[in-house]
Amino acid sequence: MKKRYGLIVFDWDGTVMDSTALIAGSIQAACRDLDLAVPSDTEARYVIGMGLGEALRHAVPSAHESMYEVLTQRYRHHFLSQDAAIPLFAEVRETIMELHAEGYRLAVATGKSRNGLDRALDSSGLREYFHATRTADQTFSKPHPAMLLELMDELGVEACRVLMVGDTTHDLQMAINAGVDAVGVAHGAHSSEMLLELAPRALLNDFIQLRAWFRENA
Repeated sequence: MKKRYGLIVFDWDGTVMDSTALIAGSIQAACRDLDLAVPSDTEARYVIGMGLGEALRHAVPSAHESMYEVLTQRYRHHFLSQDAAIPLFAEVRETIMELHAEGYRLAVATGKSRNGLDRALDSSGLREYFHATRTADQTFSKPHPAMLLELMDELGVEACRVLMVGDTTHDLQMAINAGVDAVGVAHGAHSSEMLLELAPRALLNDFIQLRAWFRENA
């Protein structure tokens, strides 16, 4: 049977790697360091998936423009002290290995920096399974469609054969903007209710369900 999709693109934080709490906590800790207004958990989680600069400006809009550089430094201090220990979600490794073995092209589109994604790919041992990647410091941040458009162009796959997998509305909106299908996973930064508003092809609780969905629908 011909595969429906030729390219499956994964978000990273909150989708593949269980990093939501650490990212949100690092934003909040950085604000405390600088005596800035501390965003709520919901506010800090909402910006996950954006590029870091855009995320901090959205989460801490009251900061003076001159503060964002040092706020970024404090965020990285807190995040990098713990990022090597962030686990993958259950069944992520098995799902990605299975898709790779079955001949799908796999890619990553993430709000992480290039250095950040490279560290995560190496620490997780997943680098060899991805054919291409895009990060927020290489091109436009989500939900702009550039990451997906560039990946499609690089790998030679048309939009009708591309699937985006993500845990935030930024991921799903990027897919809509690029004209590709999307599946949401509900174990990350944004609520199921928020994800369903963007009408993904499916909303799955975790990679156990996602792996089964791939077998039936991809």
